[in-house]
Amino acid sequence: MVTTLTAAKTTRHAANILCNTMAIAYTLIGYVTGVGLLLAANGWLNGLGVFLLTHSLIYSAYLTHEFMHGTIWRSRRRNARFGQLMGWLNGACYYGFKALTVQHIQHHSDRVDFYRFNIPATVQQLPRWLKYTVLALEWCYFPVVAFWTRWRSVYLLWKNAPYAKLRRRLAMVLAVRLAFFVVLGWLSLKALLLYGVAYIGMITVLRWADAFQHTYEGFPLGSILPYRPPHYEQANTFSNLISRRYVGLNLLLLNFGYHSAHHADMTCPWHSLPQLDQRLAATGVSNYISLVDQLVNYHRFRVKRLLLGQGTVEPDQAKPGFERFYGAIDVSFITLY
Repeated sequence: MVTTLTAAKTTRHAANILCNTMAIAYTLIGYVTGVGLLLAANGWLNGLGVFLLTHSLIYSAYLTHEFMHGTIWRSRRRNARFGQLMGWLNGACYYGFKALTVQHIQHHSDRVDFYRFNIPATVQQLPRWLKYTVLALEWCYFPVVAFWTRWRSVYLLWKNAPYAKLRRRLAMVLAVRLAFFVVLGWLSLKALLLYGVAYIGMITVLRWADAFQHTYEGFPLGSILPYRPPHYEQANTFSNLISRRYVGLNLLLLNFGYHSAHHADMTCPWHSLPQLDQRLAATGVSNYISLVDQLVNYHRFRVKRLLLGQGTVEPDQAKPGFERFYGAIDVSFITLY
């Protein structure tokens, strides 16, 4: 009996290693290959490069999330190193892996969303011409607010860094990233522009996937928080799957849509979330928002959420009402708010 259990455990561990290795290898190879295809003279190859680069950037973001939770490697140090590597791909490298991890784990432990930057309030207070420029760009699906929040965080890190060492690190990161894009632009201006298209594609997909997972309240960083009972977490968490029937499609986003399962056990690795979701669904714990509702609301409220925030889900005994669920604005685990 002991031998059987040991063999089963060894098999599961080997399967975990295989899944994780394949995901990491796909991300790194896809990134390098995607950038290489951007440099090709053939337009079809350029298009394939944009798709491959976009998807590898998306995977790098979700792997960053997995490394934050320590679900890939047993060693915390190795998780941090690989998380930093993924951050270099998706642009989370400016803030430091540790700071991003602390911010994200607080989201789990305190059952709230924190912010240093109140986006709806700030947008409302912009000068009229600037406000409508921002809203027009977002209406056209150009994520200007996402770039604004990222560079605002970089600026504040530079301005408020308590030690010169932090500024030196930030300067080094900026220099390396700038050198990469200068070289890419020198080799091919077209490739540089297409890289921008791929990065905007990553931001758009991450925003959509993150928009309808919670109805948590937002609080300024450092606020005294109200008590939230354990059941509050699942009551205000939604799984936004691509498909509940064809579960393999959810691998396109590294199973990130199994969000109720992830919050039920944040140490559950990405490849085991479908099984955990099935167990939760059998007990009626999980809440789901359909792909149609996600896409319709993401498109319909792409400007409204910038002015009014995420909105609310109307409770109903039969089915929750999503007509006023505007959605979250950006992705917290790769941006320091």
